[in-house]
Amino acid sequence: MLTMDDIVRDGHPSLRTVAEPVQMPASDESHEILQEMLQYVINSQNPEIAKKYGLRPGIGLAAPQINVSKRMIAVHVHDDRDKLYSYGIFNPKIVSHSVERSYLKSGEGCLSVDEPFPGYVPRYARVTVTGTTLEGKEIRLRLKGLPAIVFQHEIDHLNGIMFYDHINKQNPFAEIENATVIER
Repeated sequence: MLTMDDIVRDGHPSLRTVAEPVQMPASDESHEILQEMLQYVINSQNPEIAKKYGLRPGIGLAAPQINVSKRMIAVHVHDDRDKLYSYGIFNPKIVSHSVERSYLKSGEGCLSVDEPFPGYVPRYARVTVTGTTLEGKEIRLRLKGLPAIVFQHEIDHLNGIMFYDHINKQNPFAEIENATVIER
Protein backbone atom coordinates (compact mmCIF):
# COMPACT_ATOMS: atom_id res chain seq x y z
CA MET A 1 0.00 0.00 0.00
CA LEU A 2 1.31 3.44 -0.98
CA THR A 3 1.71 6.01 1.80
CA MET A 4 2.80 9.65 1.96
CA ASP A 5 6.37 8.34 2.43
CA ASP A 6 6.26 6.97 -1.13
CA ILE A 7 5.46 10.38 -2.63
CA VAL A 8 8.52 12.36 -3.67
CA ARG A 9 8.66 16.05 -2.82
CA ASP A 10 9.20 19.16 -4.90
CA GLY A 11 12.82 19.31 -6.02
CA HIS A 12 13.09 15.55 -6.69
CA PRO A 13 14.49 14.98 -10.22
CA SER A 14 11.67 12.61 -11.27
CA LEU A 15 9.21 15.52 -11.05
CA ARG A 16 11.10 17.39 -13.79
CA THR A 17 11.73 14.42 -16.09
CA VAL A 18 9.55 13.54 -19.07
CA ALA A 19 8.11 10.11 -18.28
CA GLU A 20 8.50 7.15 -20.64
CA PRO A 21 5.49 5.61 -22.42
CA VAL A 22 4.24 2.33 -20.98
CA GLN A 23 4.65 -0.60 -23.38
CA MET A 24 1.22 -2.08 -24.04
CA PRO A 25 -0.10 -4.44 -22.95
CA ALA A 26 1.18 -3.21 -19.60
CA SER A 27 3.47 -5.48 -17.59
CA ASP A 28 2.20 -6.99 -14.37
CA GLU A 29 4.52 -4.60 -12.50
CA SER A 30 3.13 -1.49 -14.25
CA HIS A 31 -0.42 -2.74 -13.73
CA GLU A 32 0.24 -3.28 -10.02
CA ILE A 33 1.82 0.18 -9.59
CA LEU A 34 -1.10 1.91 -11.32
CA GLN A 35 -3.61 -0.08 -9.26
CA GLU A 36 -1.80 1.01 -6.07
CA MET A 37 -1.79 4.64 -7.23
CA LEU A 38 -5.55 4.58 -7.76
CA GLN A 39 -6.07 2.86 -4.41
CA TYR A 40 -3.97 5.57 -2.70
CA VAL A 41 -6.17 8.34 -4.14
CA ILE A 42 -9.36 6.51 -3.14
CA ASN A 43 -8.03 5.73 0.36
CA SER A 44 -6.79 9.30 0.85
CA GLN A 45 -10.37 10.56 0.46
CA ASN A 46 -11.69 8.24 3.17
CA PRO A 47 -11.22 10.15 6.46
CA GLU A 48 -10.79 7.01 8.59
CA ILE A 49 -8.24 5.34 6.31
CA ALA A 50 -6.43 8.64 5.68
CA LYS A 51 -6.09 9.25 9.42
CA LYS A 52 -5.02 5.68 10.19
CA TYR A 53 -2.24 5.69 7.56
CA GLY A 54 -1.39 9.41 7.61
CA LEU A 55 -2.47 10.00 4.01
CA ARG A 56 -2.84 13.52 2.68
CA PRO A 57 -6.08 13.72 0.69
CA GLY A 58 -5.63 13.85 -3.06
CA ILE A 59 -7.78 13.59 -6.16
CA GLY A 60 -5.02 12.60 -8.57
CA LEU A 61 -1.57 11.05 -8.64
CA ALA A 62 1.00 10.63 -11.42
CA ALA A 63 3.68 7.92 -11.48
CA PRO A 64 6.60 10.41 -11.37
CA GLN A 65 5.28 11.48 -7.95
CA ILE A 66 6.21 8.04 -6.62
CA ASN A 67 9.56 8.11 -8.47
CA VAL A 68 8.33 5.92 -11.35
CA SER A 69 9.11 7.64 -14.65
CA LYS A 70 6.27 6.06 -16.63
CA ARG A 71 3.22 7.65 -18.26
CA MET A 72 0.57 6.54 -15.76
CA ILE A 73 -1.99 8.58 -13.82
CA ALA A 74 -4.70 7.82 -11.28
CA VAL A 75 -7.70 10.12 -10.81
CA HIS A 76 -10.64 9.84 -8.42
CA VAL A 77 -12.76 12.99 -8.56
CA HIS A 78 -16.41 14.07 -8.78
CA ASP A 79 -17.66 16.75 -11.14
CA ASP A 80 -20.15 19.47 -10.21
CA ARG A 81 -23.04 17.03 -10.86
CA ASP A 82 -21.45 14.45 -8.54
CA LYS A 83 -20.47 12.16 -11.43
CA LEU A 84 -17.42 10.13 -10.41
CA TYR A 85 -14.35 9.98 -12.62
CA SER A 86 -12.25 7.16 -11.18
CA TYR A 87 -9.53 5.93 -13.51
CA GLY A 88 -6.08 4.46 -13.66
CA ILE A 89 -4.81 5.33 -17.14
CA PHE A 90 -1.72 4.24 -19.05
CA ASN A 91 -0.27 6.69 -21.59
CA PRO A 92 -2.90 9.42 -21.15
CA LYS A 93 -2.80 12.10 -23.80
CA ILE A 94 -4.73 15.32 -24.38
CA VAL A 95 -5.87 15.03 -28.00
CA SER A 96 -7.97 18.20 -28.14
CA HIS A 97 -8.82 21.17 -25.97
CA SER A 98 -10.99 24.27 -25.92
CA VAL A 99 -9.78 27.80 -26.55
CA GLU A 100 -11.63 28.84 -23.39
CA ARG A 101 -9.80 28.61 -20.12
CA SER A 102 -10.77 27.76 -16.56
CA TYR A 103 -9.08 27.85 -13.20
CA LEU A 104 -9.74 26.89 -9.60
CA LYS A 105 -10.66 29.93 -7.53
CA SER A 106 -8.84 28.39 -4.55
CA GLY A 107 -5.73 27.64 -6.63
CA GLU A 108 -4.18 24.20 -7.07
CA GLY A 109 -2.27 22.00 -4.68
CA CYS A 110 -0.15 18.92 -5.14
CA LEU A 111 0.76 15.90 -3.02
CA SER A 112 4.41 16.51 -3.94
CA VAL A 113 4.35 20.18 -2.91
CA ASP A 114 4.21 20.90 0.81
CA GLU A 115 4.21 24.69 0.76
CA PRO A 116 1.35 26.74 -0.70
CA PHE A 117 1.78 28.42 -4.09
CA PRO A 118 -1.00 31.02 -4.15
CA GLY A 119 -2.27 32.08 -7.55
CA TYR A 120 -4.49 31.10 -10.42
CA VAL A 121 -3.42 28.21 -12.63
CA PRO A 122 -4.85 28.68 -16.13
CA ARG A 123 -6.10 25.44 -17.68
CA TYR A 124 -8.19 24.55 -20.72
CA ALA A 125 -11.90 24.62 -19.87
CA ARG A 126 -12.51 21.40 -21.83
CA VAL A 127 -10.17 18.61 -22.86
CA THR A 128 -10.46 15.26 -24.58
CA VAL A 129 -8.11 12.65 -23.12
CA THR A 130 -7.25 9.25 -24.57
CA GLY A 131 -5.37 6.37 -22.99
CA THR A 132 -5.66 2.77 -21.84
CA THR A 133 -7.49 1.82 -18.64
CA LEU A 134 -6.34 -0.61 -15.97
CA GLU A 135 -8.67 -3.12 -17.64
CA GLY A 136 -6.76 -2.73 -20.92
CA LYS A 137 -9.51 -0.84 -22.76
CA GLU A 138 -8.85 2.15 -25.00
CA ILE A 139 -10.69 5.14 -23.56
CA ARG A 140 -11.64 8.59 -24.78
CA LEU A 141 -12.89 11.02 -22.12
CA ARG A 142 -14.43 14.43 -22.78
CA LEU A 143 -13.88 16.46 -19.64
CA LYS A 144 -14.77 19.86 -18.28
CA GLY A 145 -14.77 21.54 -14.87
CA LEU A 146 -12.75 20.02 -12.04
CA PRO A 147 -12.10 16.66 -13.81
CA ALA A 148 -10.56 18.54 -16.79
CA ILE A 149 -8.28 20.46 -14.42
CA VAL A 150 -7.21 17.31 -12.55
CA PHE A 151 -6.37 15.42 -15.74
CA GLN A 152 -4.34 18.38 -17.05
CA HIS A 153 -2.48 18.65 -13.71
CA GLU A 154 -1.59 14.94 -13.71
CA ILE A 155 -0.61 14.83 -17.40
CA ASP A 156 1.64 17.86 -16.74
CA HIS A 157 3.50 15.70 -14.20
CA LEU A 158 4.25 13.21 -16.98
CA ASN A 159 5.93 16.04 -18.88
CA GLY A 160 7.98 17.38 -15.96
CA ILE A 161 5.69 20.38 -15.44
CA MET A 162 4.53 21.54 -12.00
CA PHE A 163 1.24 23.41 -11.46
CA TYR A 164 3.01 26.52 -10.18
CA ASP A 165 4.91 26.83 -13.50
CA HIS A 166 1.61 28.12 -14.95
CA ILE A 167 1.06 30.84 -12.32
CA ASN A 168 1.70 34.41 -13.47
CA LYS A 169 4.89 35.31 -11.58
CA GLN A 170 4.30 39.10 -11.70
CA ASN A 171 0.64 38.94 -10.67
CA PRO A 172 -0.44 35.50 -9.36
CA PHE A 173 -4.09 36.56 -9.07
CA ALA A 174 -4.30 38.38 -12.42
CA GLU A 175 -7.64 37.79 -14.07
CA ILE A 176 -7.40 35.15 -16.78
CA GLU A 177 -9.09 36.25 -19.98
CA ASN A 178 -11.94 34.17 -21.36
CA ALA A 179 -11.84 31.91 -18.29
CA THR A 180 -14.46 30.17 -16.18
CA VAL A 181 -13.87 30.24 -12.44
CA ILE A 182 -14.36 26.85 -10.80
CA GLU A 183 -15.30 26.76 -7.12
CA ARG A 184 -14.16 23.70 -5.22
